[in-house]
Amino acid sequence: MASTSGREISPFIAMEVLKAANLREQEGGEVFHMEVGQPGTSAPSKVLAAAKEALDNQQIGYTDALGIAPLREAIARHYKEFYGVTVPMERVVVTTGSSGGFLLSFLSAFEKGAGVVLAEPGYPAYRNILTSLDLVPVGLPCHAETNFQPTPELIDKLPDPVSGLLVASPSNPTGTMIKRDELAALIDYCAGRGLQFISDEIYHGITYDEDATTALELTDEAIVINSFSKYFSMTGWRLGWMIVPERLVCFIEKLAQNLFISPPALSQYAAIAAFECKDELEENVKNYARNRKILLEELPKLGLSRLAAADGAFYVYADVRDFTNDSVAFCKTMLAETGVAATPGLDFDPHRGNGYVRFSFAGSTASINGAIERLKDWPGIKKGSR
Repeated sequence: MASTSGREISPFIAMEVLKAANLREQEGGEVFHMEVGQPGTSAPSKVLAAAKEALDNQQIGYTDALGIAPLREAIARHYKEFYGVTVPMERVVVTTGSSGGFLLSFLSAFEKGAGVVLAEPGYPAYRNILTSLDLVPVGLPCHAETNFQPTPELIDKLPDPVSGLLVASPSNPTGTMIKRDELAALIDYCAGRGLQFISDEIYHGITYDEDATTALELTDEAIVINSFSKYFSMTGWRLGWMIVPERLVCFIEKLAQNLFISPPALSQYAAIAAFECKDELEENVKNYARNRKILLEELPKLGLSRLAAADGAFYVYADVRDFTNDSVAFCKTMLAETGVAATPGLDFDPHRGNGYVRFSFAGSTASINGAIERLKDWPGIKKGSR
């Protein structure tokens, strides 16, 4: 029999929109994909070459549950070179995507029934994974005044005790970032109250005005989750990593052995080369920056003037309350009438998301320009169309 918590899991609306968009394409309709957070580029060339080399020369079988040593060493070097932080290889855990990292972190850090604070709006899979594990996602309404990010003052207003805080900087869906001193304040707040601090850093590397701060610059007690999917453009390779406190390594290893056996072997061998591809990856970021500029300039001309800061990642989170109070219907109609696929804010905020839409600009500039042209004549965003 399915567990009660399993039955309560909501659909991932972005994937529902993608399914509808793909169906439209199959039927011959044009689609401008702005619904999923997937780079429009392939894996870097050296990663592809390393994968071919591994297929020819490696046994693609099980690996250590925590990942192969050369990849864990490469990740540790990345922290030294990119952030100036020394991370022992022994604290590096390679995972089956960041999704595997969230599962391992929640299981290792919290007891059944524990409450974990999540910013709203935020990535919907956080809520659904927590719920499936009989943990309690505690939504924290965040507004533009705090850059859609949590603060100690907001957490203090929660009525019930909690056991942890998960933050994302840059964030999905808003793209907003937590400044270093604000991150330090949150980490200190958690340390003073015995809360486990979890930092989702999968959009690190994709920033526009300043670099993101890793929680590891400020504490060894945080659980940090990252991925090869976003900056490294390897979504389908299903590979991520965690940096965990030493006290959790042994337990996480036992969990990983039983839940996953090991991360995908071919992806691990290939990913070692990802850290040698900075020039190619930075070209991708330049493309995101061009697309971001287009949306931040053109969406206000269409009447979508209240936009989140989009400090990083590849999303613009738009307030559409001038035009609708039903973002799901709004996006469905927009896809049907213009071919522009975007994700309803209800995916990210179950309480206020009906007034917001997330536009991903991870694809080609041509697609972004095409979407803007289609929206210019769409009645759905003309004043008074609500």
